[in-house]
This record gives sequence, structure tokens and C-alpha cells, in this order.
Amino acid sequence: MPLLDWLNKQDAVRSVQKVPYRLLQAVPELAAGDNDSQNMLIEGDNLEALKALLPLYAGQVN
Repeated sequence: MPLLDWLNKQDAVRSVQKVPYRLLQAVPELAAGDNDSQNMLIEGDNLEALKALLPLYAGQVN
């Protein structure tokens, strides 16, 4: 499997490790559609959102 490599990759990896995990919180007043659906709309910083999804989907995405 190919791996991505770029200039200053180690700095980027260290920066990602410093970002804390956050729990996703539902905001009922912004909800729309079926509440039983597994769809999510996440608003916020991209890195924080991805780290919040990591425990839910780790090892399931290629």
C-alpha cells in the first residue's frame, strides 16, 4: 500500500497528536429529518471533527 510523504510530515504528525479528542454533541434545535438516521452534519474545525469520528470508525475506512 502506498504511503503519502511530504516536506515537514513529522511536524504535521506532532501537531495532530497535540489536538485533543472531543465528543460530538447533538444540537436538537438544529436537527432535521429522521432522528433515527445515522447521518451526521458536523460543523467545526476539520481536524477536530476527524478526531471525534476516529473512535467510531477506526479500522472501517480504507
